Amino acid sequence: MLNVTLYTRKGCKLCDEVKEELNDLQTKYPHRLAEVDIESDSALMETFALEIPVVEAGPYRLKAPITRQKLEMTIGAASDRKSQLEQLGDPEYLMKVKRGKLVTPGDRISFWISRRYLLLLNLFMLFYVGLPFLAPSLMKLGWELPAKAVYRIYSPLCHQFGFRSFYLFGEQAFYPLAEARIDGVKTFEEVSGIPRLDDPYSITRFDARKYVGDEAVGYKVALCERDVAIYIAILFFGIIFGLTGRRIKPLHWMFWLLLGLGPIGLDGFSQLFSQFNWEWLAAMIPYRESTPFLRVLTGALFGLFTAWFAYPNIEESMNETRQYYIKKFAAIEASK
Repeated sequence: MLNVTLYTRKGCKLCDEVKEELNDLQTKYPHRLAEVDIESDSALMETFALEIPVVEAGPYRLKAPITRQKLEMTIGAASDRKSQLEQLGDPEYLMKVKRGKLVTPGDRISFWISRRYLLLLNLFMLFYVGLPFLAPSLMKLGWELPAKAVYRIYSPLCHQFGFRSFYLFGEQAFYPLAEARIDGVKTFEEVSGIPRLDDPYSITRFDARKYVGDEAVGYKVALCERDVAIYIAILFFGIIFGLTGRRIKPLHWMFWLLLGLGPIGLDGFSQLFSQFNWEWLAAMIPYRESTPFLRVLTGALFGLFTAWFAYPNIEESMNETRQYYIKKFAAIEASK
């Protein structure tokens, strides 16, 4: 039997009129009517609020105002199409019809994720950026074994250089290299006792990665300054996106390249290339060591604009998924 979907809401008199017309057409064009309340989902409200009643039959969609003639033509065309596809015995169509009659565990999981994906992403970001702050807290409590486990978990994910990380429970929040030229702060070389680190491939850089800190200096966060800024900014946007009803439009990819990728690329790569011991390169790019401020600023910009670019696009995809399953579940319920 042909499935017909009517998008409606409470108090919609036009919707009731269309429903009566569909009932009158049951004899000529037998069909199964599934009603979808657009108030059940924010995406449906945004899509159909100014258009209901909306009728869908097969690939055809009718929007208000809907006349008896238009409705009959649409239902008739959908019914003829269905009959032709059944006569042809198209395997893809038959499989689609079969799937449309069943609610599988995969359907329920997909629908659940599509409704709660933002909460899951925000919780993941909170955990991912929060766990590295647990490591110095555990070190402060003297629980070195679980603290070192956290450092080890994040070791493949971040360089963890002690001179590019934040510290908790110590004299300073950070200890930059002397080359960063920040007045009024102790340098990493001073507090760690590790010698100059002007060679990016030196053995001492591996020592700086292993360096955790001590009672006086404080204990290192398990993610570097830039990564902390990136993930906190992503989490911040995710929270704002949720509070605004997920209505923020996606950032154009050109602005993401310019405002998100540009600053972090300029700061990171100019620092990296300047520290290679190549005479020809040194003539073009003077030696420099970025500062905690620049790392946090460029990391935050990258995280914020990356989330702005990605989250609204994810929401668009999840909207489509939710609408598909709401329609499918309504059709199955109508068939009972």
